[in-house]
Amino acid sequence: MDPVDIDDFEEVAQVVPSDEPEPPKKTSSVQNRDEDAPFGSRYLVNEDDVFTKNAWDHVPAPEGYDDFVNAALDRQKQNPVSDFEKTKVCGPGMAARHWDIFYKNNQANFFRDRRWLNIEFPELVAVSQEDAPPARVLEVGCGAGNTVLPVLAGNLNPHLALYACDFSPRAVSLVQSHELYTSPPAGTIFASVWDLTSDALPEDIEPGSIDIIVLIFVMSALQPSEWVQAVRNMHTLLRPGGRVLFRDYGRHDLAQLRFKAGRLLEDNFYIRGDRTRVYFFELEELEKIFGAPHPDTGVPLFAVDKLGVDRRLLVNRKRQLKMYRVWMQGKFVKPHTSAE
Repeated sequence: MDPVDIDDFEEVAQVVPSDEPEPPKKTSSVQNRDEDAPFGSRYLVNEDDVFTKNAWDHVPAPEGYDDFVNAALDRQKQNPVSDFEKTKVCGPGMAARHWDIFYKNNQANFFRDRRWLNIEFPELVAVSQEDAPPARVLEVGCGAGNTVLPVLAGNLNPHLALYACDFSPRAVSLVQSHELYTSPPAGTIFASVWDLTSDALPEDIEPGSIDIIVLIFVMSALQPSEWVQAVRNMHTLLRPGGRVLFRDYGRHDLAQLRFKAGRLLEDNFYIRGDRTRVYFFELEELEKIFGAPHPDTGVPLFAVDKLGVDRRLLVNRKRQLKMYRVWMQGKFVKPHTSAE
């Protein structure tokens, strides 16, 4: 791949929105640690073919990209968020407030339904089958229901109980106002306001009763200091053997590198223009977060089942733009030996 001038990357970062949608796929693009890339990956073999498709899997960044990354991060560090501004976005209750304003302004129109769920997390398909045993699934940070509602729409299991929580009352209201909420095709659904970082558990959910927690683009919205409580709460809610299905932003994703001056709160943690926050993770970091020891037993809260990177080159063929995107994806299991 030919070297690219750093100014070319700068141009892409400025003109491409950070919420550029992922193109639909029929197979997973996630490459788990110590494993070969999954079957069905779309490789870019000939650079001349780059604009013939909308996306390519596991494309290494071109020569010169590291210089662009380092330059972008250096500029951000030279112009961080002021201490005064930090109090407006990092104080108690501020995250919930700004997300509530976000859903007031955008309603259910900002995020697309996550149709890729069945590919990346087949566990959600399994519990939705007509002959599946009873199961309880909790989506944390449900937003307007772009995950839980597609699961509900495809559910055939009369014994599937779906729970949806968010710290934004407006987001929860959007879920509750959906026609599927009042008339589910099968099973049940219950949505409530709950802050993952609080000391209390969600309404009507008993400790150790949940089989699956869906955690998609949620941890990145929390302050790093809140991760410990968040993981402990999920551990408390899950039954032994229960699992967390995780997807979030990866380190040096285009969305991180396009942040301008006055957006950096701390390393890899930013404030958006709407004052919502976002963090960009690394694999080893996630392993430590979820593998933290239980405060009483010392046993790791979660074991890693799968943990990998979805690294894609997205292409805007009309504008001849290349966008290097990075997402983290994992499945974390509560050990059977864990004690509360």
